Amino acid sequence: MNFRDEEVLYAFGENLKKLRKKRGFSQEKLAYSSNISLSQIARIETGRINTTLCTIVKIAETLEIDPAELLSF
Repeated sequence: MNFRDEEVLYAFGENLKKLRKKRGFSQEKLAYSSNISLSQIARIETGRINTTLCTIVKIAETLEIDPAELLSF
C-alpha cells in the first residue's frame, strides 16, 4: 500500500465515523445493525483495511444514507 492509499483509507474512515455519529450510532450499534463485526467497523474507521463495496453499501443502508455520502470526503 502506498502513502496515497493510506490517506484515502484514513479519510474514508474519518468520514464514516462522522456520519455514524451524526446518525446517532455507536460502533457497537452499527456493527450489530449491519451484521458486520465490531472489529471490522473499527478497522475501517481507523483506515487499517480497504473495505469492499458490498460492505460500504451495507453500512449506508444501515445508516439510511446514500452510499455516495460515505465516499464524499
